[in-house]
Amino acid sequence: MSEHNLSNQKFLLNCQYGTDNLERATVAFILATSASKTSETAVFISSNATELCVRGALDGLVAEGYEPLADLVAQYQANGGQLWVCPVCVKVKGLSQEDLLPGVEVAGAPRTTAYLASGARLLA
Repeated sequence: MSEHNLSNQKFLLNCQYGTDNLERATVAFILATSASKTSETAVFISSNATELCVRGALDGLVAEGYEPLADLVAQYQANGGQLWVCPVCVKVKGLSQEDLLPGVEVAGAPRTTAYLASGARLLA
């Protein structure tokens, strides 16, 4: 499939890792950033990855050999990529919307399943 044909595609990625596995978190955002260059893209953030959505939390996070995570997230958002964080995870961690990065939405299973039902493909 050429890049031109991807412009009408939608992609969803699930990111569960934060500082507990910085490499996996970084790879998720490499995929997301790449997809968001040509397609509507959303990342559903859950579990330990919730910490990545807190203001200032990305500062200095770099998996060895990779681009800084803050740069990837900034590129992703600049491409129009959507960040949805699990509402239960936000509550369990004692966070509020005001604690989160600008542009991060608290959105759970209904939002993600509706996005998939609308034709989005899941990237793993």
